[in-house]
Amino acid sequence: MFEHFFQCPYCWEEISMLLDPSVSTTYVEDCEICCNPIEISVKFRQGELISFSAENLEQ
Repeated sequence: MFEHFFQCPYCWEEISMLLDPSVSTTYVEDCEICCNPIEISVKFRQGELISFSAENLEQ
């Protein structure tokens, strides 16, 4: 597991998330600052993060 920093698409605060390099997936997690739901998509290849997105669900 490693820590990844990104900007919340709602409140624009920098937040962090622990990512497991053995799992590529899409899921919803609430922002730890403003509590809005963020759609997180992560893709790994051979243990390296190749894609990360944090999207506003209300678009």
